[in-house]
Amino acid sequence: MRFDLSDLKLFLHVLEAGSITAGGNRAHLSLASASARLKNMEDALGVALLLRDRRGVRPTPAGIALGHHARCVMQQIECMRGELGEYARGLKGHVRLLCNTAALSEFLPQALARFLAAQPNIDIDLEERLSHEIVLAVLDGSADLGIISDAADPAGLQLYSFHDDRLVVVTGKAHPLAGLRRVAFADTLAHDFVGLAGDAALNAYLAGHAAQAGRRLRYRVRLRSFDAICRMAESGVGIAIVPETSARRCRRAMAIRCVPLSDAWAMRRLLLCVRDANALPAHARQLLDHLRADGPGKAG
Repeated sequence: MRFDLSDLKLFLHVLEAGSITAGGNRAHLSLASASARLKNMEDALGVALLLRDRRGVRPTPAGIALGHHARCVMQQIECMRGELGEYARGLKGHVRLLCNTAALSEFLPQALARFLAAQPNIDIDLEERLSHEIVLAVLDGSADLGIISDAADPAGLQLYSFHDDRLVVVTGKAHPLAGLRRVAFADTLAHDFVGLAGDAALNAYLAGHAAQAGRRLRYRVRLRSFDAICRMAESGVGIAIVPETSARRCRRAMAIRCVPLSDAWAMRRLLLCVRDANALPAHARQLLDHLRADGPGKAG
């Protein structure tokens, strides 16, 4: 087997993306080049690594085994970078961090900006996911660190408090819900919504709770930032559900009302999660320590 690190990185990118095209893009390879590399890996092993269908790819049992060993190899490389980084100037370390929507939009930008400015030899691969997906990724080693809500089952991971995150309803001042002191999520579902574009984790989180109530969210428009959807709510296009920190920030410049949700699940604690802090590569441990200092302290 003549696999190099580029082959292993490509294979992991494809597993994480569930697509050869998307995995190749992450590895900066064309579809043809990525497919050829994967075919060469399968030829060298004499066994199929991926099952291909119209929805993408998924690993065979051999592919699952290779993915496990590839992650171990890449983690060892990161440990080597961390230990040698003290002696070799310019040696880059990489940390993979997964987080939910609230952490990505409100709490991480400033914290990561300070960290990256102070650590020029560390790069961060940041991706938004649902909390339960983050737990699985940290458990299987495809992510170094995660930020999840306390509604997720941490499955034995080590947890550290990061920030509190309350979800609130944002409305224009003339909206029927604007005068309420609090409102149940089920009572908002009769109204039009504005929300985040794409596959934001918050969208799936709210859709799940709407489904439990036997309803669906009715979006009039989707935009790319909390500021934009709050601006739409101000104009009376629809209501929005956003983190309270976002709503308070937007309220300084917009004529909006913020109505807390009365549902217990709307009050969430954001938690840093790792499989084993002591086993993290040096770069990942530095980021964990930095984010712990940014939050209120250890949860358990």
